[in-house]
Amino acid sequence: MSYFKDKIVWITGASSGIGEALAHEFAKRQSRLVLSARRVAELERVKNDLGLQDDAVLVLPLDLTNYAQMEDKVAQVMGHFGRIDVLINNGGISQRSLVKDTDISVYERLINVNYLGTVAISKAVLKVFLQQGSGQFGVVTSLMGKFSAPLRSGYCGAKHALHGFFDSLRMEYEKEHIKVNLICPGFIQTNISKNALLADGSAQNTMDDATDKGMSAEECAQRIAEALRKNRFETIMGGKETFAVYIKRLSPRLLHRIVSKAKVT
Repeated sequence: MSYFKDKIVWITGASSGIGEALAHEFAKRQSRLVLSARRVAELERVKNDLGLQDDAVLVLPLDLTNYAQMEDKVAQVMGHFGRIDVLINNGGISQRSLVKDTDISVYERLINVNYLGTVAISKAVLKVFLQQGSGQFGVVTSLMGKFSAPLRSGYCGAKHALHGFFDSLRMEYEKEHIKVNLICPGFIQTNISKNALLADGSAQNTMDDATDKGMSAEECAQRIAEALRKNRFETIMGGKETFAVYIKRLSPRLLHRIVSKAKVT
């Protein structure tokens, strides 16, 4: 029997990219799903593409910057399914701009979406996990949560913050049978670079070469599911960019020289 069979898996950022691929992956593993993002029409499209029974998938619109709504959203999931087994924090947005040019509102949005929104929904779900006596957080951060690169200062800051928060959460609640799994993808074939924020907050609207040549979202989703099944504290995935994690351990200065010279878009 599949580890995820009949488990309630809530995925944020489920309207496209890794989130959409995760929906299909967990549908194959016979989970029941909660799909969240801002774009309702796209969520409905994903739901229809899954081919599951209607009551096995709950479409739940969610804006990660609206912290006040999180308790109500959790109540809606509980009203529909009666429990939550896994929350996969996948929603987020990237950045492509120099520090000197970037408006402070862009940094504010990156923190609000990528970090504080994820913290807010996780705190609301944590209450359910504690009542149940079990639960699992899957947190899709990035390799940028392990090291940094040019043009991504705010994105890197938010992703680094996720590691600090969730490592602490794991230590506090491991004895209550709550699992925390950090996922650090490198370049994945999604629209993340197209949606990335420029210095003025507008979208880049172009595909980075490295992203276009990255790992497929489907393979990424499969690896994420396996990482959660095996309860891996931290998982890195991608191509040659993953070696940067190990280089940094040996020599931060060497990594600095390599990444500074590398094409990062």
